[in-house]
Amino acid sequence: MNTLREAATDYVAMRRALGYKLKKAPLLFDFISFLEKRKCNHVTTALALEWAQQPTSVQPSSWTDRLCWVRGFARFRSATDPLTEIPSQKLLPKGAKRAHPYLYTEKEIELLLKAALRLSTASPIKRRTLYCVFGLLAVSGMRIGEILNLKLTSVDLQAGIITIEGAKFGKSRLVPIHDSTRKVLSDYLVFRNRFLKGRPAEHFFISKVGTRFERGNLYRAFYVLSREIAIRKEGSKHGPRFHDFRHRFAIETMLRWYRNGENVERRLPILSTYLGHVQVTGTYWYLTACPELMGVAAKLLEERWEDKP
Repeated sequence: MNTLREAATDYVAMRRALGYKLKKAPLLFDFISFLEKRKCNHVTTALALEWAQQPTSVQPSSWTDRLCWVRGFARFRSATDPLTEIPSQKLLPKGAKRAHPYLYTEKEIELLLKAALRLSTASPIKRRTLYCVFGLLAVSGMRIGEILNLKLTSVDLQAGIITIEGAKFGKSRLVPIHDSTRKVLSDYLVFRNRFLKGRPAEHFFISKVGTRFERGNLYRAFYVLSREIAIRKEGSKHGPRFHDFRHRFAIETMLRWYRNGENVERRLPILSTYLGHVQVTGTYWYLTACPELMGVAAKLLEERWEDKP
């Protein structure tokens, strides 16, 4: 039987082969070091709990995440080591609830885009980049990381297709864009190339020095602009998020299907694939995120029951 450290290496390799990025994999090896110091050759519930709760200055949800790493590895290890104990799901349960999405209105998106173009502290290329990134977030359903990581070769403006490579769970997908979006991105590309003056730049959305536009700069600009247009309170740490654009896209798509009388249940896997969800259940959650969507769905259900003899 291989050692705990060898087993942990095999476990991480297996998960990554399945498409998981496992950025927090060092946590597992920290747990293995903890067991080695205790001269313990098996995963036990008591030691798993002790290790998970070691950091005293973090939120309880961090303890939960740490124990989840041990639990996953313990299930894997139990196939070759019968002495392995798998910590119960009831231990350190996750208490945090999924954030309720902020549903941007058309007017708010319009105000945000206009504010991006007149941001006085930004360079011309930064203003254009902010405008295009915010707009693409609103109309494409893409994740913020997917947009910022876009390479120049990933955006086919002739065909109107964006290729997302190496997204969540290592998946790739094609995202078709509307002609109006294609026009805006084409104009940005002309402005971008004129700004670069022949200098090479790998990414589609660039900073004032020609490198990939950084997430931190995007967040800082978004906080300033969202306060300016009054969708975020001054000094507040909470408010609308980038990910809420994605929620809005999914909800608006389903609302349009319901209003057109289309079979949403049949079309939902299409939306799930478009959004890059691994499971369609991730898309089903949007049904509960918007009262208007719930209302339309309930009304159609009532009509179906009324039509029955």
